[in-house]
Amino acid sequence: MNYNKLPNEKVLNETIENIKSRGINVILVDNRNDALEKVKSLIPKNSEVYNGSSTTLHEIGFVDYLDNNEHGWNNLHEKILKEKDQAKQTELRRKNVTAEYFLGSVNAIAKTGELVSCDASGSRVTAYPFAAKNLILVSGINKITSSLLNAIKRVREYAYPLEDERAKKAYGFSSTIGKWVIIEREIFKDRTTLILVKEKLGL
Repeated sequence: MNYNKLPNEKVLNETIENIKSRGINVILVDNRNDALEKVKSLIPKNSEVYNGSSTTLHEIGFVDYLDNNEHGWNNLHEKILKEKDQAKQTELRRKNVTAEYFLGSVNAIAKTGELVSCDASGSRVTAYPFAAKNLILVSGINKITSSLLNAIKRVREYAYPLEDERAKKAYGFSSTIGKWVIIEREIFKDRTTLILVKEKLGL
């Protein structure tokens, strides 16, 4: 099964409507540059901002933009990097998932509207269900699958093997499928926004 192809217009439109019906805001943009500009527009100055590890956020330029400190946000990630004590770093990561604005991506999207995310430790996905005040997710439309079952399969058969290889190169050890979050419905109005990009992005 090809887990990285771009869906046709009909499937894309159906997916967007199904996601919206689950209480999640959807913003469709043409490319990664537009995605970054949309992220900038959604976060007010002086807001607390934290993000999970995400290839997609790197690809749209968000990580570099956050690092340049010209955004006017309270960059919680920067404070973690300044802390050299490993135990204190871990504690800061736990606290920072409650940021005003948490950014990340998803590993798969079901055409039926569910958003599927997974990571090894849970340090990223733990913010998704409730902890963060506002959740902004960015994803390429290549992550859309035909069903929730195939979204889960995409993680196991496509995203995880790629992440495992990335982890080996970056950290010298394997990754694992650890903690899952499936967003089936958002009951808090305007809390969760998905920026869908008409490009292949992420794993």
